Amino acid sequence: MKNTTSKVRTPLGLLTLMFLFGSLVAFAQTPDLSGTYEGIVKIPNMPEGKVSIELKSEGDKITGQAQHGPKTIPITEAKYENGTLTLNFDKDHKYVAKVDGDKLVGEISDGAQKFPLELKKVKPATTVAPVTSAAPAAFSLNGQWDGVADAQGQPFPFLLTLKVDGETVTGNSSSQLGESVLKDGSWKDGKLVFQLEGQNGTISMSAVVIDGKLSGEFDYGGQLQGKWVAVRKN
Repeated sequence: MKNTTSKVRTPLGLLTLMFLFGSLVAFAQTPDLSGTYEGIVKIPNMPEGKVSIELKSEGDKITGQAQHGPKTIPITEAKYENGTLTLNFDKDHKYVAKVDGDKLVGEISDGAQKFPLELKKVKPATTVAPVTSAAPAAFSLNGQWDGVADAQGQPFPFLLTLKVDGETVTGNSSSQLGESVLKDGSWKDGKLVFQLEGQNGTISMSAVVIDGKLSGEFDYGGQLQGKWVAVRKN
């Protein structure tokens, strides 16, 4: 009896291989070419020009546009076959290139003229978070301050005692003229504001912190204005 098994298996084996091969071909889809590709085109007797092509790949469908100088030209037809990408822009302009990783190496046609053009995929710009300096540590005004006011060229020393609760400032001031209680004191947005009752009216005072010192201005009943400074008392 003849062995017919090999005769039967051979066609089946071939059919199986053909089926598998066909499946592989069917699943050999167009690679994802989405992205922006940039390069320089060199045209004789003309300055070099930057070319940018933006592609969007969805399965076998490729769309996009090219940018050359101020001109933007949409892609009217695109085809990828056997590692070659063909982009048609209009009847006079075409780009045919081999896909080599993140590069497109080929030539662009302008009518009957052809020029080499290699494009490289550029990475999208990475958004960098703005560098912010650490918030300065909260400055404490609590305690005693040795102050000096400039009264029309004459130094007037005084002792300032401050107590801060949130944005509210209380305390007192003492000098050779006596002691006065702070009124309407506030510490907000880095600015100190308060009032003192003087012998001839209200003294309005304000200051900011500069290099650890209080530096500001005063107004004594609208009759006398000047500047004052104070350093923390040890």
